[in-house]
Amino acid sequence: MWGPRSESYVPWGSRVSRQWWIVQALAVSVLAGGVAVVDAAPAWADARVEAAAPAVEGDQPTDESAAAKAAAAEASRNWVLRLAKSSMPVEVRTSAWNALRSARGDEAIAEWLAPGGGFDAAKQRIRDARTRNRLFCERVVRTHAVEFAPETRAAAERALKGSVADQAAFVKTGYAEAQKRDRAAREADVQHKLEVTAKDRDFVSSIADHDPGEQVRVAAQWALRPGATDADVVEFFGYGWMTGATLDTEAYRTRIAEAETLRHAALSRLLAEAVAAEKAAKGSADAAKARAEAERAWSTVSAHAEAARKAWLAEREAAAAQAENWKNIAKAAKASADELWKNIGRSADENERNWSQEQAEAAESAAFWQSMFDKAQAGETRAKA
Repeated sequence: MWGPRSESYVPWGSRVSRQWWIVQALAVSVLAGGVAVVDAAPAWADARVEAAAPAVEGDQPTDESAAAKAAAAEASRNWVLRLAKSSMPVEVRTSAWNALRSARGDEAIAEWLAPGGGFDAAKQRIRDARTRNRLFCERVVRTHAVEFAPETRAAAERALKGSVADQAAFVKTGYAEAQKRDRAAREADVQHKLEVTAKDRDFVSSIADHDPGEQVRVAAQWALRPGATDADVVEFFGYGWMTGATLDTEAYRTRIAEAETLRHAALSRLLAEAVAAEKAAKGSADAAKARAEAERAWSTVSAHAEAARKAWLAEREAAAAQAENWKNIAKAAKASADELWKNIGRSADENERNWSQEQAEAAESAAFWQSMFDKAQAGETRAKA
C-alpha cells in the first residue's frame, strides 16, 4: 500500500494519514475529482434542456447591458449542463439535472450555483463516509485490472453490490487483505513472474521526479521508497500508476468545478450590480457621480472576467501537459514488449483523450470569459459617455 505524502490540493473529503492509498482513494472522484465511475445518466438526460427566457424587459435583451446578462445566464446554464453530463459523482450530476429541469429556469440555476446552494449541498453529501466508501470501491474497480489483481477487483465488485457495511468493511480491511492475496498469488506464479530491471527502476524514478501529475509522482516515489522491493515496482505498473493518474484527474476536475461555479455565481451578482448602476445613472440628479459608480461596477466585472480568463488559460496549459504526457506513455507502451507495461498501456490512450478534452473545454471557457471581459469593457465605455 502506498504511504504518507505531503499536504496538497486533493479532492473533497481527503485526509492525509499513514494509509495514503485508502485515504487518497476515498477522495471523491472529479468532484471529490472528478473522476468517478460514470453512472448511467437519467433517461431524460439526452433530452434538450431549453434555456429560460432572460429576465429582461420585452422578453429579449433590449440593450448591451441586458445582452451581457443574457450571455452570462446562458453560460451559467451551460456550465451546469456540463457538470450534469460529466463523470462527477452521481450526487452532483443528479442535483445539476434537477436544477436544469426546474420550471423556475435561470432562477433555479443561479440558486444552484450560489454559495450554500445545490452545488454546495451535493458536495456535502459526497463528504459523507458512506458515499466516500462507495466511491473508493468504484475507483478500485476502475484501476485494478482483473488480469493483474483479480482478488482485489472481485472484492471491490462484491462490496459495490453489497450493503453500506460491506463497503465500509472493504475500505477498512478488505482492500488490504485482497492486495495481500493478489501479491502472494503473483509471487507463487513463477512461470509468469514479472522481472524488474534497473532500466525499469530508472524509468519509475524519472516519473517520480517529472510526471505532471502530483499523485502519479507520489505513487512512483512510494514504489521506490527505502525498503521497497521489486513487488512494489510491479504494483506501481499494475495499478499504482493508474490510481495516481485517476486521482490527478479527479483533483483537476474538482478544482475547476469549484472555482468555475464560484465564478459564475459572482458574475451574476456583479453583472446585476453593474446593470443597475448603469440604469440609475441615466436618471440621476448627480450624473457625474452616478456615471462614476457605473464605471466602477463595470470595471469590477472586467477584472473578474479577466482573472477567470487567465485561470482557464493556466488550466488549459496543465491539461495540455497531461495530454502530451499520456500520448508519449501510450506510444512507449505500444512499443514495449515488457509485460510490466500491459496494464498502463490499456488506459494510456483513454487518459490522453480525456486530457485533450479537458484542454479543449478549458480553451472554450477562456473564450467565454474573454467575451464577457469585452462586454464589461463596453459597459465601462458607456458609463464614461
